[in-house]
Amino acid sequence: MTELAPREKLMLMGAEVLSDAELLAIFLRTGISGTSVLLLAHQMLNEFGSLYRIMTASKEELGQIKGVGSAKMTQLYAIAELGRRFFASQLARENVMENPQVTRLYLQSVLAHQEREVFMALFLDNQHRVLQAQKMFSGSIASVEVHPREIVREALKLNAAAVILAHNHPSGIAEPSRADREITGKVGQACALLNIRLLDHLVIGHGEFTSFAERGWL
Repeated sequence: MTELAPREKLMLMGAEVLSDAELLAIFLRTGISGTSVLLLAHQMLNEFGSLYRIMTASKEELGQIKGVGSAKMTQLYAIAELGRRFFASQLARENVMENPQVTRLYLQSVLAHQEREVFMALFLDNQHRVLQAQKMFSGSIASVEVHPREIVREALKLNAAAVILAHNHPSGIAEPSRADREITGKVGQACALLNIRLLDHLVIGHGEFTSFAERGWL
């Protein structure tokens, strides 16, 4: 029996049965001379190591793959942005404490590919729904300066009842530093003075994360 092409397989059996390469091939649409689109997808996965790395690759990195031009790049970037907006729309409707996986996927989609440290805050209402997700501070490859008063000021402006903090480690390693723990304590103290709960601080790496709440640090 001839193996089904990815599009036919999806229509007959559902998207969940497709491999990463088959899903990628659907979005790439066409291969190049002598290379089928499915083989091209396999080559890209071998080169980058994962779908995540492909979706967060720079134009320069993608441009080094033979057969990946501006058309395929725009398709990949559009898919990545669609995913981020999907998770953001879920956050706006759900209790983030009841579905923490969505929160983590959203934060990873926003932060994990950043080349410099970016510090974000999710401001929540009293039912733990996201009022606003905001990038608060940007820094260098190794650090970012965080001002607790700015976080509290924004929380008051939004009438937020709780806050979740998040920042990335461009190194890809999600182990919190001593400075991360110190600034979390300062933000928590500032929030507590105004009855705003600090629910968690997530450190985002490449395909991994660390939750302060899960470690019992809050």
